[in-house]
Amino acid sequence: MKHWQRTLVGPDAPLRQVLKVIDAAAEGLALVVDDDRRLLGTLSDGDVRRALIRGAELDQPCGTVANTDPVVVSENLDLVTALTMLRARRLRQLPRVDSEGRVTGLLTVKDLLDVPERPEAVVIMAGGRGERLAELTRTTPKPMLNVGPRPILETIVSSLAVQGFRRIFLSVNYRGEQIEAHFGDGSDRGLAIGYLREDRPLGTCGSLSLLPAGVDGPVLVTNGDVLTRVDYGQVMDGHIRDGAAATVVVRDYEMQVPFGVIRAADGRISGIEEKPSQVFNINAGVYVLSRAALALIPANRPCDMPTLIQALIDADQPVRPHRAEGYWLDIGRPPDYDRANAEFGDVFGG
Repeated sequence: MKHWQRTLVGPDAPLRQVLKVIDAAAEGLALVVDDDRRLLGTLSDGDVRRALIRGAELDQPCGTVANTDPVVVSENLDLVTALTMLRARRLRQLPRVDSEGRVTGLLTVKDLLDVPERPEAVVIMAGGRGERLAELTRTTPKPMLNVGPRPILETIVSSLAVQGFRRIFLSVNYRGEQIEAHFGDGSDRGLAIGYLREDRPLGTCGSLSLLPAGVDGPVLVTNGDVLTRVDYGQVMDGHIRDGAAATVVVRDYEMQVPFGVIRAADGRISGIEEKPSQVFNINAGVYVLSRAALALIPANRPCDMPTLIQALIDADQPVRPHRAEGYWLDIGRPPDYDRANAEFGDVFGG
């Protein structure tokens, strides 16, 4: 909220004044603070109505009826986590406070969702079995495993929503009914969520042939087991700007030889390089596909993304790399899952 200071009132302010503040700020909430702007409590319009019904007077100090244990977030909390908290707790506002409890802002659902809506569709590939995670996925699809306080897929969807992507398709197969029950049609999240239902495994991109006729690209595609801080909008904008048939998000991956490497020729050692490393560009599991790329995917038949990308290259279609910086983790094996849980709080604030 840009003008959150308008919601601040002192504990001695009468309820009559609080109602005026709530009405003027148009956010349905007043923040009760002391002289140092430390948060003492909150009052919603509903709180005031209930207090009046219980016999409170309009001239009564608001501090006597304020909610003194409100849900607050730190000023460093990321917007994805904040949006998830608002939805999970069915709140409309979240006060931001610093380490001393002083109010530094007020987040609202409108603030978090009122970003320019992007017209492009997104597909999240969430149909795999996750066999390498063994017992963890015996009864739960991998994208629905909790990392931190919520499923992997919830974090991905929230990240997309905060960046303005509203039309999302979830490609489902293994235990897809759990995913559909959790997300529904997305209307409670301000999203339009549809489903690409595989009646058999179609590989890492085959289900894209199930997209509705009106979705003809460019389409953002991401794996449902990748936690990342990638700027999806930036990836899409670069793809459109360059007129690419496909964009592949790449990142650096360093491999180090744990021994000294010998250089030798003609029976003589010419040098020793101690524990050298080599950096590779790896596929980060995030793509943008234009109409030309989607047209190459066979209808309702298995197809993998590397096969599609290679077909585009062979056809001399432009395939663009987009380097991703920042956090990225593919949750494929138990150690990856453990690492994701260990790092989630620091990376995503939840």
